[in-house]
Amino acid sequence: MSGSAPRLLAFAGSARTDSLNKKLVRAAAAIAERAGASVTFADLADYPMPLYDGDLEDANGLPEQAVAFRALMKEHDGFLIASPEYNGALSGLLKNVIDWASRPAEGEKPLACFEDKTCTLLAASPGRLGGIRGLPALRVILSGIGTNVLAKDFCLGGAGEAFAGDGSLADDQQRAHLERVVTNLVTVTTKLRG
Repeated sequence: MSGSAPRLLAFAGSARTDSLNKKLVRAAAAIAERAGASVTFADLADYPMPLYDGDLEDANGLPEQAVAFRALMKEHDGFLIASPEYNGALSGLLKNVIDWASRPAEGEKPLACFEDKTCTLLAASPGRLGGIRGLPALRVILSGIGTNVLAKDFCLGGAGEAFAGDGSLADDQQRAHLERVVTNLVTVTTKLRG
């Protein structure tokens, strides 16, 4: 992790092509880059993994896509994660990725790609609450496995109509709030790396 710019991995807990959470995390990634971070966007649709099963792991080891995503996580200093809310919780897809990524690789601690990372949580939903009910469970999971989840998060209600043509947030107040939250992640991550 060389260089002065913090490296952030941005991804959404949705594989859907037109996901509102993918749109939100891309908007956040653009802000992070303007704030001085180096950002990689990863689409979980490009990392298909079977449902976590200990017997499957014992028989075959970690799936190729889980190994690839773990490596990507390890290369970065922090995460921007946009989590859809499914029935008041995080998506099964996102939980499954976390479960596979938490497994130990040869010669590594089990939580090597989570420990000492910083993270900001985002959520987008067509509803008024903006996916806020799903974030507490995600915060507990990530904090419990060593990730420094920052207190400031961002939830976008009415997300179906919230984006401008260039992918940014159309509303000035929402855009300013997202900028504060994302800039905080860049600032904290930079300080922790120093």
